[in-house]
Amino acid sequence: MYWNLAMMDWNNTTLDLNLRTNDLNVTTTDWNGLTMLQNVTTVDGNGKTMGRGFIEMLNSLSATFHWKPLKSRIRIVLQILQLIYYPILAAIAVPANILTIVILSQEKCGLSRCVSHYLVAMAIADLLVITFELILRHIPFVYLEDHHFLEGIPVCNIHAVLLYAATDCSVWFTVTFTFDRFVAICCPILRSKYCNVKTAAVALATVSGLSCLKNIFWYFLFTHRYYVRSRPWLCFVTSDVKFSPVWGTIEFCHYILTPGVAFILILLLNVLTVRHIAVTSRSRRRLQQSNRKGSKDPEMKNRKNSIILLFLISGNFILLWSVSMVYSINWRMNFLTYESSYLPLFVMELGYMLQMLSCCTNTLIYVITHPKFREHLKNIMYYPFTPIVTCIKH
Repeated sequence: MYWNLAMMDWNNTTLDLNLRTNDLNVTTTDWNGLTMLQNVTTVDGNGKTMGRGFIEMLNSLSATFHWKPLKSRIRIVLQILQLIYYPILAAIAVPANILTIVILSQEKCGLSRCVSHYLVAMAIADLLVITFELILRHIPFVYLEDHHFLEGIPVCNIHAVLLYAATDCSVWFTVTFTFDRFVAICCPILRSKYCNVKTAAVALATVSGLSCLKNIFWYFLFTHRYYVRSRPWLCFVTSDVKFSPVWGTIEFCHYILTPGVAFILILLLNVLTVRHIAVTSRSRRRLQQSNRKGSKDPEMKNRKNSIILLFLISGNFILLWSVSMVYSINWRMNFLTYESSYLPLFVMELGYMLQMLSCCTNTLIYVITHPKFREHLKNIMYYPFTPIVTCIKH
């Protein structure tokens, strides 16, 4: 009888160990009692596994299209598009920013040295964002089905500091350049004192230093482990930090400052600049009509082009950044107020796609419209084929 009881106890112990082993294969529990899913694939209602690969997502979309809610279908469509969109964007953005840096560094486009410094700095910042955000974050998370090897690389918080610092530089370099153009157009008295190379170098260095200091807090907010399921955060975040009012307030202020305050400053500066150009142009037009009727004024044409350029820059920046900013603020506010009014996840995916696009267009909008820049760009593009053309001619 004792032998039978011992055998039953042994069997129960073995069964319990098997159950615990199976549980460990599905979830692991950290020191704070948080459950972290280790398998990044999801299972639908029919028990079929849906991977993140292109073919798997297409199959899952077509097989379960009739019962999935609209927001889930939109997110799957965006994830499918990301498999094509992100590599193409990286292949275009990296060479475009490198060419911009090379051409503007030569200072042969007819631009002032002050303007060239700002545009080169913006291109460098955009290139860093493309590297840290698109190439080292989004593309691996989109293409790789299992992210366990990323979790073994203990540099996520360092990666986050570099990423957010580069993003801040990209945003605030645009603000400093907009302010420089505002002073150059609207403040002729301060133009000679502010719009010069020395001031530009000091402004860019100050923005870079403040951006690095401002984003050091991410090192302490995040852990060193990558964790894809914690998006829009890059790394794994403990519950103490996630629901902390102090950390939440700091992060909320971060999203408000970049790019919220930047939006307001750019709009304000552009409105004041356009207003100044409109007033001076009206006075100039009256003077031209009184002197020579029907004559064309090249200065009026240049000012009109300046207004168009300012609207393109501000509209492009605000449009491409607004979705990501709204989702990030909403995400942080929900953790602070413990509410459940979350925006759909496809808003986050769309925000990432538009934000990455801004790094490919912000600088190019300024410089591609310049004829001399286009000429230098054509020469660089044709340069590899010059020996071939020469051989054919001879």
